Amino acid sequence: MSLSTATVPATVIVLAAQRPGVVNALARDSGVSHKCLVPICGQPLIAHVIGTLVATPGVGKIKVSVEPEIHLTLAKLFEGMTGVPIELVPSRPGIADSVLAAAEGEDDPVIITTADNVLLTPAAIAEVRTALAEADVVAGMTTQGAVQAVHPEAQRRFYMFRDGGYSNCNLYGVSGPHAFRAAEIFREGGQFKKNPRRLVTAFGLFDILLVLARLVTLDGAMKRASRRFGLRFRTVIFSDGALAVDVDNARTYGIAGTVLAKRIGWAG
Repeated sequence: MSLSTATVPATVIVLAAQRPGVVNALARDSGVSHKCLVPICGQPLIAHVIGTLVATPGVGKIKVSVEPEIHLTLAKLFEGMTGVPIELVPSRPGIADSVLAAAEGEDDPVIITTADNVLLTPAAIAEVRTALAEADVVAGMTTQGAVQAVHPEAQRRFYMFRDGGYSNCNLYGVSGPHAFRAAEIFREGGQFKKNPRRLVTAFGLFDILLVLARLVTLDGAMKRASRRFGLRFRTVIFSDGALAVDVDNARTYGIAGTVLAKRIGWAG
């Protein structure tokens, strides 16, 4: 992607499917079929995400990757959200395959996020789009300090590099079809902190040993990833630590709900 195409409208893929064979505890406790439908601050999780996207300049299209059985439910939910076309796409069994299926036919930049990313902001999306002017793959991240400033328990695991700890923000950018050969990054659902072996699969043992020994900075790790995949990798480091707080469990639900309520002025 060149500087001249940095303003091309982006397609945003929202991953909203359940993990195969897993009953989500938040969905079960809320009496809904999918986590994306769990209410927070008066609306389903995904409604907050879509609301942010339709209000973000530069978003040309939204594709929601989710199981077909809730397409009708979501279509009704999105009826009042106008300004950006929203397409419901059948999800696939794995994260990477769902991303690739949703991105099929897209030649313009693609931004990828999740339906539980309720603290997503237009500013964060704009930063990723801008970064794609000089990168093939962009990952949104924030520092350990910024996350813990939001709440001491906002995240319990961080990627540790020589220059400190970082957390991902479930916000990625891909400049075009050629860059989707990095889809292995998404194949394990981004759950690298829970299972370090997945990092080895994606990035290689030697590179991971360097990270584990804290011998490389985050920027250095991105340069090594660039060489491994033959693509230009870049991170965007957000100052807003709340961007790393997605709704993953009861603990993060409570933290995200508190932050979101303050942002939108919801009294409950």
